[in-house]
Amino acid sequence: MRRIFLCLICLSLVLLPAKGAEDVKYVALTFDDGPSGRFTRQLLKGLEARDVKATFLLCGYRMEQYPELTEQIYEAGHEIGCHGYSHSNMQPMSRRDIAGEIERMQQLLPEGCTMAFLRPPGGCCSDNVRQVAQARGLAILSWSVDPRDWATRDTWAIENTVLQRVKDGDVILLHDMAASSVKAALDIVDKLKGRGFRFVTASRLAVLRGRKLTPGKTYTCFPPRDTAGEKTVASIPSG
Repeated sequence: MRRIFLCLICLSLVLLPAKGAEDVKYVALTFDDGPSGRFTRQLLKGLEARDVKATFLLCGYRMEQYPELTEQIYEAGHEIGCHGYSHSNMQPMSRRDIAGEIERMQQLLPEGCTMAFLRPPGGCCSDNVRQVAQARGLAILSWSVDPRDWATRDTWAIENTVLQRVKDGDVILLHDMAASSVKAALDIVDKLKGRGFRFVTASRLAVLRGRKLTPGKTYTCFPPRDTAGEKTVASIPSG
């Protein structure tokens, strides 16, 4: 009787669905417009304490102001993407001017650092932007959750918007330009970790979801394969 009972237990364990990597909820935190001095330093310290990697879409002129922070972002294992040199709207630009914005920013990257993404300032894209991104081997990274933290200094409102909207595979848009944004970002990490989410860079999220990034294509999120695929949509202007 005991042997039959043990066999039934073993059989039930075999039939239970295994919790594989596809069951884990992943999101990517992305930060635009930096580096910004003390706010970026606070953010990097908080992310390190939580063992979280993020994607920073940097502006070239700010990289010139804070070269040590650019190096620190890279050395900490975070991902760096291009937000242009001057943070000017790329939508009306010629291909030559767009290429110049990217090149000037790329020249400021730490040695050994390569980029996977371009995020045009404000998310404002055009055929010229896509063509230049394709020629430069860069995918275009948009977002799926935007709490518009650049427009408010209300930490609770920023957190609440993200926590209400976030789903597995989302790309969250934030900025490291204000204390409210940094505090909200770290609170979001703490609370979403409590819900079973894990934080990875945008390019790592693409790999985990079996997406091969295509230069010139716009990605807003990387959901599991059994849901809607990554979207290509017109971006809503943001910071």
